[in-house]
Amino acid sequence: MKFVILGEALVDVVPDNVDADAAAPDTTAPDAAAAAAAAAAAGSTRDLPGGSPANVAVTLGRLGHRPTLVTALADDARGALVRGWLEASGVDVQASVPATGRTSTAAVVLGADGGASYEFDLDWSLPAEQAAAVEGADVVHAGSIATVLAPGADVVEAALRAARGHALVSFDPNARPAITPDVAAVRVRVERLVGLADVVKVSEEDLDWYHPGTDPVDTARAWATQGPAVVVVTLGGDGAVVVRGDTVVRVAGVKVEVADTIGAGDTFMGALLDALAGLGAHGPQARSVLEGLTPEQLAEAASWAARAAAVTVSRPGADPPTRAELAD
Repeated sequence: MKFVILGEALVDVVPDNVDADAAAPDTTAPDAAAAAAAAAAAGSTRDLPGGSPANVAVTLGRLGHRPTLVTALADDARGALVRGWLEASGVDVQASVPATGRTSTAAVVLGADGGASYEFDLDWSLPAEQAAAVEGADVVHAGSIATVLAPGADVVEAALRAARGHALVSFDPNARPAITPDVAAVRVRVERLVGLADVVKVSEEDLDWYHPGTDPVDTARAWATQGPAVVVVTLGGDGAVVVRGDTVVRVAGVKVEVADTIGAGDTFMGALLDALAGLGAHGPQARSVLEGLTPEQLAEAASWAARAAAVTVSRPGADPPTRAELAD
């Protein structure tokens, strides 16, 4: 089965101390490079490979697939770190060189509860010929910065449009206000992409940014009328809600001791795609299969994804589980 993931791969510059207040990068710094440099000067950070779409690809690779990640990486030390991490997890990497000439970074600021926020130093562009990798794919996924940051976002959107009807198309509108602060403008593009997808996974925090003051399940119901067959809202430790038409399935969370939340939603996304593809939702028949799944099957798929995400939050950084770990 051919999985193609479109989107950014980068380095998370993560606080290295248990004391989050002392370790966190300076959030008043003008950009992520300055924040990372300030924290690095204090000797308090480490580089961890990441990026939302890259995390999804790694999750799929560790679950036994051979996904292709279409991305951008520089020929530098951080690029080598990210590429090695991806390839060690069974991911085929198709990468162009960023216009900046350096691998993108996200300076991670951890809150007292382990929650992560980010300051970015990145460029996102994608040659159209790279996006042609979606041809013949059974499952195509895109999300996060790659779907909203010009000029690469236009190429990603065109690729999803080309894949619709030929593959299972999934989308994660992972909100990044630091990159796209104009919510009204970005919401137009996000909801256009929602309309191209068969499966949308979105966190309640993201929905609160896109549609503040609206119940996330109500927004999911509205999105489900715009194109996708299935919309899944993740609720952190409280589990998830799956919406398909008039069917609403609630899945309990898995209680674990949280190291941090880096990569949790991406692990959920990758494991959800693994479960749905395992139920036959891939290729041209993906949509009809999704529409025919029972509520029990939808719950099983979301529960599998929640279990995978729980493993990731129990250990530092974006470190998704293998299939063997989940089986145990």
